[in-house]
Amino acid sequence: MDESNHWYGHSRILGKYCGLHDEAPKRIQGFLQHGWNYLHGFPPNDHWCSPGYPRFVWSDVLRRRGWSMGRRGHYLIGAPWIYLLSLEPELGVRPVREGTIWYPFHGWEKHSVSGDHARLADEIRNVETGPVTVCLYWLEYANPDIRRSYESRGFRVICHGERGSRWEGKGRDFLRKQLIELRRHRRVASNRLGSALFYGASVGCDVAVYGDPMQFEDERPEYGGTARRERLWPELHGTHVDPGLAAEVARRELGFEYQATPEELRRMFGWKRVRTA
Repeated sequence: MDESNHWYGHSRILGKYCGLHDEAPKRIQGFLQHGWNYLHGFPPNDHWCSPGYPRFVWSDVLRRRGWSMGRRGHYLIGAPWIYLLSLEPELGVRPVREGTIWYPFHGWEKHSVSGDHARLADEIRNVETGPVTVCLYWLEYANPDIRRSYESRGFRVICHGERGSRWEGKGRDFLRKQLIELRRHRRVASNRLGSALFYGASVGCDVAVYGDPMQFEDERPEYGGTARRERLWPELHGTHVDPGLAAEVARRELGFEYQATPEELRRMFGWKRVRTA
């Protein structure tokens, strides 16, 4: 229904889990939360989700926040990530992990982020003790000056790819690539809490959040900014975070307990069963 349902290969992963053909991801009848969010699972703009259509969210706290703000029609299904782990339990598994994968906070097509990548790279070099992989969003990866800020410090710089749409394959393997990279690293870090941190914690990475959090241009006040993140999750900020606690929070925020069966998802999404070849 909405293009964001297909970003990062989400609809393909859920379709495969439901036993549907992978080549033509089906239209989800509703709005699927596409990334970790500490508001109500979606952007604050009221026009983002058409009234009357279901909202498929990752966790109960988001459902409750949405309800408190007058939004209805929430279905708890957990993050697409947990369905990928169910489908690919051994993907990228290594006997020994090393180094840190670092995710700088990024902008998107309509809003850029202000911050000093060179200064952040210096802080990363001063904190991390092993090899560092910096994973940039495709917009920042396309900027040679930003890439150079990290490459000049000796870091490996990668990109998981662009986010795609229903009709193009750009983002179809985004989460699979991310899973492979997370499982090769001992730590995952960022300058802001985000999806990548929780994904990493869910597959055994140590977690760290430090450095200039950077800012969106005209960042929406509804989110509450850095102060709210630090107030709600003080235990997840710092260069060293309790790994057991991080894994526990990740399972809650990603909604592992709400993983639906294929039959339940097909019914919620309005999908008819189509057998794979």
